[in-house]
Amino acid sequence: MPVNIPETGQKRIVIVGGGFGGLILARKLVKSNYQIILIDKRNFHQFQPLFYQVAMAGLEPSSISFPFRKAFQDHDNMYFRVGKVHEVDSNNNQLKTDIGVVNYDYLVLSYGAKTNFFGNKAIEEKAFTIKSTSQALNLRNTLLTDYEKAVVERDFERRQWFLDIVVVGGGPTGVEVAGALAEMKKYILPKDYKELDSKEVDIYLLQGTDQLLMGMDPTHGDTAEKYLKQRGVIVKKNTRVTDYDGEYVYTADDEKIKAGKLIWAAGVTCHRMEGLREETFNKRNRILVDEFSQVVGYDNIYALGDVACMITEEYPQGHPQIAQPAIQQGKNLARNFRKEEKGKEWKKFDYRDLGTMATIGRNKAVAEIGGMKFKGFIAWLIWLFVHLYALIGAKNKLFVFINWIWNYFTYDQSLRLIINPKDQNERRPPE
Repeated sequence: MPVNIPETGQKRIVIVGGGFGGLILARKLVKSNYQIILIDKRNFHQFQPLFYQVAMAGLEPSSISFPFRKAFQDHDNMYFRVGKVHEVDSNNNQLKTDIGVVNYDYLVLSYGAKTNFFGNKAIEEKAFTIKSTSQALNLRNTLLTDYEKAVVERDFERRQWFLDIVVVGGGPTGVEVAGALAEMKKYILPKDYKELDSKEVDIYLLQGTDQLLMGMDPTHGDTAEKYLKQRGVIVKKNTRVTDYDGEYVYTADDEKIKAGKLIWAAGVTCHRMEGLREETFNKRNRILVDEFSQVVGYDNIYALGDVACMITEEYPQGHPQIAQPAIQQGKNLARNFRKEEKGKEWKKFDYRDLGTMATIGRNKAVAEIGGMKFKGFIAWLIWLFVHLYALIGAKNKLFVFINWIWNYFTYDQSLRLIINPKDQNERRPPE
């Protein structure tokens, strides 16, 4: 049955996924003559770069989220639907979803990436990830609950299970999570949990290669490692995790690390959209697109952001799966749809690398921008400004800014609330 969306006679662009690419595309086209349909399994946009701060009780989830309907409430040619897409029927220009069939003239796939567990089912079942607001809240609740349980646990080994944490993956997410955990250990535990000896908390960061922050200058990886070690993080490079049984993390060199929490930040892959031809995907399940973001082999299907693989001489594996390529691709595709209205020739996508950065905590960060390299306090200020600027909504920018200022001067936050669903399972260390 067709989804209840008015047929207006306008050309219809259906966008699957309201991440950075999908959202910017929709916002750039709301004043066009197209009918825009945005479909997402959530009713809000999530600012993924700050998920880890929600997980560490530094920000509330509402501060980094923005409702789609609020973003488009003043535009009559824009429609939003909460739904999950099951299949593309390219022969009939239809999208099959759990809320019905959606017809399209143009289809844009921008549903993002998911965590890559490299086929390890045990880790997939037991590890924590931070790829959504709900996952970030789950990790926050677990961290705080485990601290509460550690306070009353008399047995040292059982207490270590509640306290010790392993972070896998030395990219920006892993580095930022490890740095935030180290700051929580240094500034929060001595205040909130005076009965605990914070020295008992071991934080591990395991990286499978010989460098942190792969893709950035090696000196930045070295700087990040130095900052983390200064904060007490145990950094292990060339260490590949092979298994996790809920009590011990096992590595390829036969080491085992006792930890009740394994945070997995070791890579991403993509979901394969049913209905698209096999040759449409590369080995990492990214959708192959041309220089106009058009899916190879299709005339009216496009892909943006993490899920899209646009192979160029400079990027033979496709553009990095970060926010900027998605945003720029979304803007370029919006301009081209506008050109389509006027019968003008489309413009090829040309990625401008605006830089990469990672923060390791208060006053400590690394950044590469326009060929220039920064570290320490200056890089940290740049990181703050860039992320604040990129947030959606003036209220969100204000609230996040206030939270950051308050936290900077007080070394504290009042967001450490444990709000669990009723059916959350009780976590206990193995007997």
